[in-house]
Amino acid sequence: MAKMKTGFAVVVACALVVSASLGSHGNAQTIAPCRPGFSQSFYTVFVPRGVLQGQNIHKDTLLSSGHVKFETCRQIEKVYFESSDPKFSVRPDGSLYIQKDVANLTEPIQFMVTARDITDKRIWETTVKLALAGHTPSPPINQIAGDCFYGGSSHNHYQNPRLITFPRQHQRGSTNGLRRQKRDWVIPPINVPENSRGPFPQVLVRIRSDQDKEIEIRYSITGAGADQPPGDIYIIDPVTGKMSVTKPLDREERASYHLRAHAVDINGNQMEPPIDLFIYVIDMNDNRPEFKNQVYNGSVAEGSKPGTSVMQVTAFDADDSTTANGLVHYRILSQTPHIPIPNMFTINGATGEISTIAAGIDREKVSQYSVIVQATDMEGSLNFGLSNTATALISITDINDNPPELDAKTFLGEVPENAVGVVVANLTVRDKDQPHSPNWNAVYRIVGGDPMGHFAIRTDEITNDGRVIVVKPVDYERNGAFMLTVVVSNQAHLSSGIPSSLSSTAGVTITVLDVNEAPVFPSNPKIIRFEEGVPAETTLATFAALDPDRFIQQTIRYSKLSDPADWLKINKTNGRITTTAVLDRESPYMKKNVYEATFLAVDNGSPPATGTGTLQIYLIDVNDNMPVLVPQEALVCERSRHGYPVNITASDLDTEPNAGPYVFELPSYPSSVRRNWTISRLNGNYAQLKLRIPYLEAGMYRVSVVVSDSGNPPLSNTSVLKVKVCPCDENGDCTVAGAVTVAGLGTGAIITILICIIILLSMVLFFVVWVKRREKERQTKPLLIDPEDDVRDNILKYDEEGGGEEDQDYDLSQLQQPESLDHIMSKPAGVRRVDERPVILESQYPVRPTVPHPGDIGEFIIDGLRAADNDPTAPPYDSLLVFDYEGTGSTAGSVSSLDSSSSGEQDYDYLNDWGPRFKKLADLYGGGGED
Repeated sequence: MAKMKTGFAVVVACALVVSASLGSHGNAQTIAPCRPGFSQSFYTVFVPRGVLQGQNIHKDTLLSSGHVKFETCRQIEKVYFESSDPKFSVRPDGSLYIQKDVANLTEPIQFMVTARDITDKRIWETTVKLALAGHTPSPPINQIAGDCFYGGSSHNHYQNPRLITFPRQHQRGSTNGLRRQKRDWVIPPINVPENSRGPFPQVLVRIRSDQDKEIEIRYSITGAGADQPPGDIYIIDPVTGKMSVTKPLDREERASYHLRAHAVDINGNQMEPPIDLFIYVIDMNDNRPEFKNQVYNGSVAEGSKPGTSVMQVTAFDADDSTTANGLVHYRILSQTPHIPIPNMFTINGATGEISTIAAGIDREKVSQYSVIVQATDMEGSLNFGLSNTATALISITDINDNPPELDAKTFLGEVPENAVGVVVANLTVRDKDQPHSPNWNAVYRIVGGDPMGHFAIRTDEITNDGRVIVVKPVDYERNGAFMLTVVVSNQAHLSSGIPSSLSSTAGVTITVLDVNEAPVFPSNPKIIRFEEGVPAETTLATFAALDPDRFIQQTIRYSKLSDPADWLKINKTNGRITTTAVLDRESPYMKKNVYEATFLAVDNGSPPATGTGTLQIYLIDVNDNMPVLVPQEALVCERSRHGYPVNITASDLDTEPNAGPYVFELPSYPSSVRRNWTISRLNGNYAQLKLRIPYLEAGMYRVSVVVSDSGNPPLSNTSVLKVKVCPCDENGDCTVAGAVTVAGLGTGAIITILICIIILLSMVLFFVVWVKRREKERQTKPLLIDPEDDVRDNILKYDEEGGGEEDQDYDLSQLQQPESLDHIMSKPAGVRRVDERPVILESQYPVRPTVPHPGDIGEFIIDGLRAADNDPTAPPYDSLLVFDYEGTGSTAGSVSSLDSSSSGEQDYDYLNDWGPRFKKLADLYGGGGED
């Protein structure tokens, strides 16, 4: 030390030592579970001299000897690493990699590596020191740290800190002065306990440069916690170099800090290279274990053997998992209910896995257990650890350990014969397994007594009962009772070792009730064959029915239900069927040569039963229809070299072999037919008719053709073919003039048709002119509407009928409008009408222009209406009407009881829907606005 030049020293104030042996008071035999994290908290990596380029390491260099080990414990899917020094990086496998050129490796380099979990954002940290291989090794980190942890919090503890001097030496073989020798070791991490009570600020270390005797030195610190967020946690006295912490630390918020200490003169010149300070927050047991869920749900099958895994509960402790503070131990506090014993389950203290410990789990006795689980840190120490609880609900799942049992050994039922789909008997069953599960659902089988399969058993999905149903009709005359053997089981097989119950089998006795059955036709439908043309009153067959009720003597009566052509009748007693008309195969009631009729057979039972039978008559065709020529009209060119021949065939209502092939012939009379025409056969059903002569005058010709069928004997028919002969063009098409000639229209007929067309056009033209003129007159008239459309009141005079006895005393002139006041005043007293017109000046009405503009019509109407409303001389006049006294004893009685008023409010809004003529009434009575 005497030969070395003074250097940069650090005085470390001892903090509380927290070793890995914390919590060693726990169970020493318990194997701690795997905890994710780095295998070491401090790594030393030696760089081989072979990778050096002088004293430097170039980038992209992989340090094969440098490797940090991280244990995932199969709990972390992916971890990525970060380095506090940008010159270095850590690959996913933990190997160190040079990112940038590293200069001057003569002194060790120290940096921090952080591991981050992508899933839940957890962080683990470690320190890496990089040194050149062959360098004097550093003292073990734990040896250094052994003297630098502090156990007290008194300020007096820091009066005499230990001084650590970094040795330096002169440069050898150089005339440029001295150069520093690389450091032997770096400053070990500083451990500070969390949740310290102070007093604050609390001195942690003292930084000192050995040049402070010659030069006035100022000290400072940089990094997260000092001049970077979170700031003001660490401070340093710039003169004495004492670095202090200002408040309690929380390891769960931040577990470590990386600071750099600087020494400069009063002018700010750097006097010493910065040194790295790594501060680790020592964990205290200040967090309880927290379960991920307060209630866990699990299940286990009933009858499970001891040791069967049920579920797993997990608790997380925020304290350091590498110490006893974060090691969680599980135990079961209670179990509800205590059936069959209080301790049916156990839990793995390290993993939290719950499993069975005893046999006898029975769902039919206990369907669910509630287990209280406690998690305690400090490896489960009840004296020092913190605890928390959660509830585990364990549901007991059902197994098929209870066979179904029928409630009775014998069940009874009865069914009417021929009934289908009815429930005969109801089988009740009991099963202790979980309802509506495959272990409970019943399956019924008939194992005896029903060889023909008349019955089936359906399971009621709600009650699980079995319903015996008839699926095939039973016959009382064949079997009056059934003895069924029924076995019931579950959809799921019984569990291994569970025997079947004797109560799973029972007998079902079913009694068949006799009912009056309908008569049955032995052959239905019954088919008979006859040639067509069968005459009336011919017996075709006896269509008799049988009565299934053999034990009851009953008579059967027959009747006809359906006979579309009314060809048949049936004997009421014996069922003999005879014809009432000739059977014709060509009748429209035949379908594919078959005629179908339906008959009824009714017995005299109580109540009577009716059976239905169908008779099908197949009629064999005979040659009773003559062929008919097709077509009956044709068109031929007048010259044989033009046009085409006519293809003819025949139609016959009969079928093969009484139809085609056909024979076509021309008759010998009249002789002109064979002279002008000829027929050539194409095939059995077609022939061609064409001109024999080269030219035939245009016109309509009737050509007789004899057609014969192939029946035995054959039938022949002479048909007339109307042939139109006309002039044709080069394409063989009949010309227009030729078509008219053929039609037989002469010149007179054509002229008559043209005159009719001209008259019709003239009438149409005259009607159009009349309509236009009438429209013009309506537009030029001063009145707004035609006289015919005027709906104003008019006095209509009708003939007098007379002849009545009392009518002779009436003066009809009194009903007319008086012409003058003098006439009224001079008239003697009697029945009279006084309708006086005021003697005042008449109102002036607006004058409508001769040819009004369409836009002025509405204004003209409004002005006229306003003038009429204000004219007192316009009728009706406001005067007293006097009538003569008719006397007493009227047979009509009093009309005073007639009242047009309503007790309620009358709604006149419907007047708006009656058109413009009722607009005024709608406005007056319906509350509308005034015009």
